[in-house]
Amino acid sequence: MLRPFLLAVASALVLGACASSTDVPSSSGTSSAETSVVSPFNLAMQTADELVAAGNTPTAIQRLMQLAGDTGISPQQRADALYRLGQLSGSPSGYDAEGAVEYYNEVLADYANTPAAKQSAAALPGAKSAVAALIAKLESVNSTQADQFLALFKLGRHQEAIDVMVANDILPGNEELLAMSQIGYLCDDSNLTGRAYAVTDRDGTTRNLRFCDFGK
Repeated sequence: MLRPFLLAVASALVLGACASSTDVPSSSGTSSAETSVVSPFNLAMQTADELVAAGNTPTAIQRLMQLAGDTGISPQQRADALYRLGQLSGSPSGYDAEGAVEYYNEVLADYANTPAAKQSAAALPGAKSAVAALIAKLESVNSTQADQFLALFKLGRHQEAIDVMVANDILPGNEELLAMSQIGYLCDDSNLTGRAYAVTDRDGTTRNLRFCDFGK
């Protein structure tokens, strides 16, 4: 099944692309190529790819979670979305290694006859190895608190990671802070309290962010 984190978002939000009209004004001089439109599913997949290319993988993952939760797509499309979720979640900027394994397993369990199942079967061993390595790092007696934070965050255990971060006054790297912002843990809100974290956005802008649930 889908990862529980952000599942509420996936079920509550309406797909922007799916809500868009596919009607094209008719014109006697318009060619069939000019009137062709991209399907809502393909548009959503393209949007996710564009977000990844722009360095916003966690946002792309949220977009695909919305897509996979759409009851209007076909089983093969859902399998494709879940496989892509596995790819992104297990990537260095996806920060959800355990989620990647779950997505691949879901494709194999529920959509075994789709092309995505074959792709998921090929990707699953590497995803499991990545999880095992992070757990080994987490459990190592030589791991520092900063190491434990990073291992938890990469595994996808974000709240546990943040608990370690706050308890030990750890300052994560900019990539982790950006991911925390995109996932929804850090906000730019003058009404919030607590420690401010300077985060440099992709365009070079620096913002001071605080935990979204502090001061409300």
